[in-house]
Amino acid sequence: MSDVRRKTEAARTASKRLATAPAEEKNTALETIARTLREEQDSILECNSEDLRKGEEAGISPALADRLKLTETRLEEMARGLEELTRLPDPVGEVMERTERENGLRIEKVRVPLGVIGMIYEARPNVTVDAAGLALKTGNAVVLRGSSSAYRSNARLVEIIRKSLALTPLPRDAVQLVEDPDREAVREMLHSNGRIDVIIPRGGAGLIQRVVRESTVPVLETGVGNCHIYVDRSADPEMAGRIVLNGKTDRPAVCNAVETLLIHREWADHHLHELGEALLTAGVEIRGCPRTRDRFSRAVPAHDTDWEKEYLDRILAVRVVDSLNEAMEHIDRYGTRHSEAIVTEDAEAARRFLQEVDAAAVYHNASTRFTDGSQFGFGAEIGISTQKLHARGPMGLKELTSCKYRVLGSGQVR
Repeated sequence: MSDVRRKTEAARTASKRLATAPAEEKNTALETIARTLREEQDSILECNSEDLRKGEEAGISPALADRLKLTETRLEEMARGLEELTRLPDPVGEVMERTERENGLRIEKVRVPLGVIGMIYEARPNVTVDAAGLALKTGNAVVLRGSSSAYRSNARLVEIIRKSLALTPLPRDAVQLVEDPDREAVREMLHSNGRIDVIIPRGGAGLIQRVVRESTVPVLETGVGNCHIYVDRSADPEMAGRIVLNGKTDRPAVCNAVETLLIHREWADHHLHELGEALLTAGVEIRGCPRTRDRFSRAVPAHDTDWEKEYLDRILAVRVVDSLNEAMEHIDRYGTRHSEAIVTEDAEAARRFLQEVDAAAVYHNASTRFTDGSQFGFGAEIGISTQKLHARGPMGLKELTSCKYRVLGSGQVR
């Protein structure tokens, strides 16, 4: 029996116990994991350091290294995220709708777990804890398959999670890690119909496209983030500068970082040079259209391919446009339906942007960096969906549930 089959079967068995676990047991498990993460901080960071060392030897990019790196602060955020989940209502068993038919039948639409979630992801070991925590809170088992670059970190984290579960009434087999580095293990997960109920990919475009293309298990698709900020003619210069710098430099390697800046020509005439200098000072390379370079000569020429790139780095494509319409047309052509923002004092321009731009999250006078489960009050997220079926945007607890109908009668026949 293959490693994938053995672990998916164990997860399927565990999911049956989890589906009926009371909220108190699930919350106790999350608190126990959070406590053990803090207690085992040194061993986790030691494993992560080894992953980083191997990655540097292999020549990974600074952006990938940032996604891979764990720190005391990031570990504490992971533990707090688990604790925050315990304070959120348990979605399982929630009655979403109630109706009563003329014949006396009472129909209730009730939230239930999905069952077994297969998680295939790259680099970021914090996903290991976030996914496990969200799955446990929603009564789902989870089968994790991270990338080889984070192997030691992921293995240690899952070992700690399973050790913690063994101290609670919940089954430790609820969280599984597929350790086989072979791509065949991913293919087997994608074809584990009957053992995995849904696959969630989280990573670069290549990984996501492969999963969507090859999987026979239903896929909850997360998307890459070619995010835009449009600075309108009426934008407050100080606010615009603050939002753009935050969107690009806070953590350039994450999917909600801004990759393209669109600027109305009238605003650019007066303020682009100052903003460009601030970006360069912050270590950002500006790739500009001809009109951008006319106003800021230190920008390097942008090529057609720059408008469609998710850089995940301190690189920003900048284009000067003539109107809101032109900005929205650019976003419609090149955007990935993730997160888009407008900075403006014009209420009508803001209304049109929020209504007409097709994305999972649209912003007025705020950074795209807020597209995040914890920032939205979800405790954590298992990914950010850019599709439109079942879930869109940061996927928290409710997005990891399905429903069933309870029909209560008193002897009715049709």
